[in-house]
Amino acid sequence: MHKKFLQAAIEQAQKSYDEGGIPIGSVIVHQGKILGAGHNKRVQDGSVVLHGEMDALENAGRQKASVYKECTLYTTLSPCSMCSGTILLYGIPKVVIGENSTFMGEEEYLKSKGVEIIMMNNQECKDIMEKFIAEKPELWNEDIGEN
Repeated sequence: MHKKFLQAAIEQAQKSYDEGGIPIGSVIVHQGKILGAGHNKRVQDGSVVLHGEMDALENAGRQKASVYKECTLYTTLSPCSMCSGTILLYGIPKVVIGENSTFMGEEEYLKSKGVEIIMMNNQECKDIMEKFIAEKPELWNEDIGEN
């Protein structure tokens, strides 16, 4: 089941890449159904907060706290501090991550707060990020707060 939903997140990452954006995608799943899918839109929308995870949550619409507490968030890349804070704020109990070799987010912090982390080490996720970072290192450094 994880592969199916991670593939949906990868499709979102590819969509962002095709739009000239940062190739990170995410879906939020509740009871086997995708509530929201999204991708990083910092470039496309000029947004300071629309990372893939944030866009997926935005596209899921307002949900009751009880729904979030039963969700799994799938993301192609390890979640940053902002996205991790949102995961904790809404009580999302499980995060499935495509890869963390190109960027290590706040996995240990999430684990320390009781979030289950499942690492997929997906080669497709790694490949698209490595390609993007090689092509647009300045944009990548801006996205992770280094420029």
